[in-house]
Amino acid sequence: MELISTNICKTGDIGVNDNLFGGTMLAWLDVAGGIMASCAVKSNNVITLKMDEVLFKKPVKVKDLVRIYGEVTHIGKTSLSLNLEARRVNHVNKSEDLVCSTSMIYVRIDKDGNPKAIRE
Repeated sequence: MELISTNICKTGDIGVNDNLFGGTMLAWLDVAGGIMASCAVKSNNVITLKMDEVLFKKPVKVKDLVRIYGEVTHIGKTSLSLNLEARRVNHVNKSEDLVCSTSMIYVRIDKDGNPKAIRE
């Protein structure tokens, strides 16, 4: 998997149980996936079609770094599929713990928002 982005958990990202709010993690995954999809199809015109189940395995706390990794698993006519993983970084030993993972599908679109062929 390829490193796409790194985020730091800030006080404003925390939910009621002193962990990273799940919606913030979903947004981080979507942004990272969009970056990878845009690079893969060589176009900024991609939109999110689908996010599969996300299972939150480890908590993220304030000051934790979260790295998001991804890989393209399939490229179709107008869409592409990605696998994404978010990993919490241990600053002391540089190890990474899997926080969550998901699969996402993005669609390349034209200026009117209609699906557009990836390979022309």
